[in-house]
Amino acid sequence: MAGIGFQLNKLFQKKGVLNLCRAYIYAGVISIGPMILYVVMLLGITLVSLIAGMDRPDREVLNCMLTYSLLVSLFSSNCYNMVVTRYVADRLYEKRYSEIMPSLYGSCCVQLLVMVPLYSTFLFFSGVPLSYGLMCLWISSVMIIVWMEMIYLMILKDYRMIMAGFTVSVMAGFLAALVMVLFQMITVVRLMSCVVLSFGIMLVWYHELLVRYFPKGKGKEFSFLEWFDRYRPLGIIGASIWIGLYGHLCIMYFGPLRHQTTGWFYTAPMYDIPALFAFFSIIITIISFVSSVEVKFFPKYRRYYSLFNDRGSIMDIEAAEEEMLDVLGQELLFMGIKQVIMTILAIVGGGFIMDLLPLGMTDLGKDIFRILCVGYGIYAMGNSVMLILLYFEDYLGAMIGTVLFAVISVSGTALQMLYGKNVYFGLGFSLGAAVFFLVCIIRLEWCTGHLQYMLLGRQEFMIREDKGPFIWLSGKLEGKEN
Repeated sequence: MAGIGFQLNKLFQKKGVLNLCRAYIYAGVISIGPMILYVVMLLGITLVSLIAGMDRPDREVLNCMLTYSLLVSLFSSNCYNMVVTRYVADRLYEKRYSEIMPSLYGSCCVQLLVMVPLYSTFLFFSGVPLSYGLMCLWISSVMIIVWMEMIYLMILKDYRMIMAGFTVSVMAGFLAALVMVLFQMITVVRLMSCVVLSFGIMLVWYHELLVRYFPKGKGKEFSFLEWFDRYRPLGIIGASIWIGLYGHLCIMYFGPLRHQTTGWFYTAPMYDIPALFAFFSIIITIISFVSSVEVKFFPKYRRYYSLFNDRGSIMDIEAAEEEMLDVLGQELLFMGIKQVIMTILAIVGGGFIMDLLPLGMTDLGKDIFRILCVGYGIYAMGNSVMLILLYFEDYLGAMIGTVLFAVISVSGTALQMLYGKNVYFGLGFSLGAAVFFLVCIIRLEWCTGHLQYMLLGRQEFMIREDKGPFIWLSGKLEGKEN
């Protein structure tokens, strides 16, 4: 699914500052568009609520509920995105295009059937008004579908329409909020409905783009579940990334920085806001991986592997391997240098930007921000190396790295919250990110030293009968005989 990178590379090769800016904007929106939309909407809704004179407790409740709904939707989709990506890639390779859209419907259906009852239970006992709970449930449900659509949109190359959908979604939400301000109709529920409107427009827009490119198909909605048994580590990798990346935020809701907004809804502004700003320091790495590493590395990777099928000579295979690894090493090095520069710039200028915005940041929040900038920078590089491991099908190495990341990030944050000093909050996450990076880079070094074994020595000599709970469940849902 590296086709997105090839098309973006054409944009990056065009001369001129405007073309370069457009290429980066396209790459950012396509890579993490919904996340950018969420942040823009959160900041915009906060600004609108301030203009409208909304009480501070209501603003805190609004931000907290939006954040909880985001975390719920991200956890649900992260458990599926790696497996679904593999499923879609396999179907594209086999040219079974009619099974792509049904898998989108099936994956969304399964997630909603699991998420809605669980989140509804939490909301029911959380002590919030019914209208608040229904809006939270609605927002998280729409977000789940949008996250899954983004996986499939990575295949498309219609950047103008993707960008247009993003822009229209943002503008519609802002205009609706401004209309409410004009007519003095501002309430928590109505502002949450503006967020639903934005993500709803994006959901419909992107669905129409997908059905324009892929046939709707019939059946096979739940056949993707079989891939959970065939590629079990991928599901663990996706869930572990979420736990490592967002678990430390959830733990802080039980620490000394927590603030109760209403019922069971807690927040930690002195930690959440720095984490949000620190996260944006890694966008350059996300874009670089899609537009540079994949673009330059993938053709060498494909040529190397094709030589085994095309009966290439030993000399050709060894030369292709050396060329592929040289390109990989150079691109990872360049990406690391970019991230180091961005981290330094964020640490130096982040505090100044926070002072300009009405965030109420203290020196403690700025200290946490600097620590998290380092942690997120290391995570970005570790995640990029982990994705390269997936290219070489080293699922075990990627799983070990992500599981350690999750365990150390969560446990380190919990221990630090219990026994550490507030000024060092964020070190637990940063330590988990450092271990994640070290494990993945060591594993990549081992893989690149044993490539021919990875390709040939691990193949099974006998066809294995596929068994497992998800294969059984898929068969039942599809009406197959098992």
